Amino acid sequence: MEDTIITQRAAKAEALRARGQNPFANDFPVTDLARDVHARFADASIEALDALGAEVTFAGRVMAVRSFGKAIFLVVEDRTERLQANVFRNELPEADWALLELLDVGDIIGVFGTVMRTRKGELSVKARGLRILTKALRPLPEKWHGLTDVAVRYRQRYLDLVVNPEVREAFRTRSRIVSFIRRFFEERDYLEVETPILQPIYGGAAAKPFTTHHNTLDMKLYLRVAPELNLKRLVVGGLHRVFELNRCFRNEGVSTRHNPEFTMLEFYQAFATYEDLMVLTEALFRGIAEHVVGSTSVTYGEQVIDFAQPFRRLSIYDGLAEAGVPRDQVTDHAAVLAVAQGLGVKGAEDLSLGYLQMAVFEAYHEPRMFQPTFVIDFPAEVSPLSRKKDADPTLVDRFELYVAGRECANAFSELNDPVDQRSRFEQQVERRAGGDMEAHPMDEDYVRALEFGLPPTAGEGIGIDRLVMLFTNSASIRDVIFFPLMRPDAARPEG
Repeated sequence: MEDTIITQRAAKAEALRARGQNPFANDFPVTDLARDVHARFADASIEALDALGAEVTFAGRVMAVRSFGKAIFLVVEDRTERLQANVFRNELPEADWALLELLDVGDIIGVFGTVMRTRKGELSVKARGLRILTKALRPLPEKWHGLTDVAVRYRQRYLDLVVNPEVREAFRTRSRIVSFIRRFFEERDYLEVETPILQPIYGGAAAKPFTTHHNTLDMKLYLRVAPELNLKRLVVGGLHRVFELNRCFRNEGVSTRHNPEFTMLEFYQAFATYEDLMVLTEALFRGIAEHVVGSTSVTYGEQVIDFAQPFRRLSIYDGLAEAGVPRDQVTDHAAVLAVAQGLGVKGAEDLSLGYLQMAVFEAYHEPRMFQPTFVIDFPAEVSPLSRKKDADPTLVDRFELYVAGRECANAFSELNDPVDQRSRFEQQVERRAGGDMEAHPMDEDYVRALEFGLPPTAGEGIGIDRLVMLFTNSASIRDVIFFPLMRPDAARPEG
């Protein structure tokens, strides 16, 4: 059926060419947007518009056609809104009227005419001329079925954007969030920077990298898993407040929370602690909520997130106690293991104490942390780049922010002791030799940078995709990434 429609539409494109018109034109100057037309004439009456005779020229995609013989009503959608074009045979040149025989839903047209209001009160444009600017050879999904197949929506995002206005709005919100973030940090004297995606040594996160090869230099390279180490190199160099909105790549599974390619915000501030960043992070999240939602109360799913109140702070040890580990036994491997097994943590018996503590904490608390919660005081073992706490060197000055049951931010007071850093890297190398392919590799140049002196610094990473999920009430990360990674569609082979 679709092949027949495509053939018919291709024939119409040829008919346009036969009439001397390019079915894929590039010369129609647009002076007006549908949104602006609605705003300018929202309160004008039928009589006032008739007397005014305001002329407009706009263009967009035909989303609906209603024909009544000598009158045809077209619903046209541009990048802002929908606007009706009313085409009357006695008002239109005969050549333009004849073009309507070749018009289909999905075509992109240009219209010029005068603003009017129908007897039913709908603001419209009375067309005095129109052109088919782009002939759509494929039909849009039938309006009574829509585009509801999730896989098709993600694979053919362009079609998803055409037929689902709420999808376009979600991505507009994403853009507004990113713009707000830039202003937020620039107003606080942060410098936006760029660091390499291709790296000879990956680092800054516990993750499996993607690998590639540079032919000319004949060297193995990795796609960035995090910009952290390069950003801290810049702090060593005297750029004491830096941030980067960056693309990262991690060779990991795909889920509603994970895409192998994703967007991160990372920022670093010299002469600050992780506690300073908690204050800054609260201000950032409240500011985003007020900017994009207009309120510090944000609906997510069937619940409301309250960004107005001070965020809860929960230490790992207190969280373990809440999960059932006796408070005086949170550092006892056997006691923590017993609770882990009760929670069904897979492979718990193979985990060392720090990783076991984290597994228990996450299994118990992740689904319970709906309201914003700073998780603090992590085991040093799981934080190879964090500064140890002065009061307890088995822990580090670190927090993760959880909202709606998922991690949204990770921050710590940076480790700036090069001897300690080398020791932590060596421990990670040992873990890697033992089979942990997400362990951090040794980075001699980073240690060298620390030997020149990293000032007391705090840094943080925030996943932009998960952030956008919160403020657009999206259940899947794929809903907020234009082109998420998908398996090839066996029914529609590429190429």
